[in-house]
Amino acid sequence: MIPSQQTFQRSNKKDEFESPDFYQIDDLFTDEQLMIRSAVRDFVKKEISPIIEDAAQRCEFPEFIVKKMGDMGVFGPTIPLEYGGQSFDYISYGLMMQEIERGDSGMRSTASVQGSLVMFPIYKYGSEEQKKKFLPKLGSGEYLGCFGLTEPDFGSNPSGMTTNFKEDGDHVILNGSKMWISNSPRADVAVVWAKNEQGRIKGLIVERGMEGFSTPEIHGKWSLRASITGELVFDNVRVPKSNILPEADGLKAPMSCLDNARYGIAWGALGAAMDCYESARRYAMERIQFDKPIASFQLVQKKLAEMLTEITKAQLVCWRLGNLKNEGKATSAQISLAKRNNVAMALEIAREARQMHGGMGITGEYSIMRHQMNLESVVTYEGTHDIHLLILGNAITGIPAFK
Repeated sequence: MIPSQQTFQRSNKKDEFESPDFYQIDDLFTDEQLMIRSAVRDFVKKEISPIIEDAAQRCEFPEFIVKKMGDMGVFGPTIPLEYGGQSFDYISYGLMMQEIERGDSGMRSTASVQGSLVMFPIYKYGSEEQKKKFLPKLGSGEYLGCFGLTEPDFGSNPSGMTTNFKEDGDHVILNGSKMWISNSPRADVAVVWAKNEQGRIKGLIVERGMEGFSTPEIHGKWSLRASITGELVFDNVRVPKSNILPEADGLKAPMSCLDNARYGIAWGALGAAMDCYESARRYAMERIQFDKPIASFQLVQKKLAEMLTEITKAQLVCWRLGNLKNEGKATSAQISLAKRNNVAMALEIAREARQMHGGMGITGEYSIMRHQMNLESVVTYEGTHDIHLLILGNAITGIPAFK
């Protein structure tokens, strides 16, 4: 049974967030992009902010939000309208992810997986039949999807995967498992990457209800507690050959999906950083110590100034990268730079903001500690902080240092 919105205790604290814009970067966005950002910001304030602290405290996924996100158009926004997307540009997509992660990283993970890791590969590598069958339902939120690449023994080295399939008439027989899969326990479809009998990596669409397919939930998380995470287990699962993505061949296909997701993360982490900064700024203006607001102290002003500087730099990185994406010029290494920089920046801002809130910073009264715990996952998934460093090193020197 899907928990209803009424299941979660609503916060009485009003969400008054406005994004910092010290360099007047809003002037660089089109009216349509600003309108999309405003609409998603209002959505977050109305649907996510009031219930997210309770959902995180209870470690429960507010599944009702999936259909609401679909109605809002945040799933696959760059996918063409005819397939259930919105035909938006990549800056609009980035601004959407910024606003959703400002609300919560787990909610942005839900949207990123659905759009970049499920809808995108079906659109880019799927058959016309697959696109028409799955994309509209994923775009509307009727279906929830997940992406199976990481395995228990193969994370940063996906080419070592052991999940495999063998031919069996009009079907293939899929065996193996995937680990740390966002959305999996509730997913209706999974885009799974596995090796065929020749050792080539292929993409398959595995559907809920196929015999031998199970999705155990991972419990005990201290991070992304409002998101749902699990495994994918394949025990002689018979998958129709019509569910194999015909245009996906080799590791390049899933890596292109990860590039799209990492791009969204760069924007999303910026949203989390903005929320922590705004909370710290407001708190510093209101919190009185030694008969004056703590915002009047030099050390507090130093922290705020450094936060704003890093946010402004990250905003410019996102804007430039978005334009490169729109022009089809963004490289994997450029995306790695943005993901690595922005997540590390957001995590540092969350830590500083937590200190500025004093003891209140560890409570659910403020979003800071939740952001900080969430970002500890974001700095690891979709390529760890160190792996993105090595991707950049390879781009700089031409020498891969992965082995």
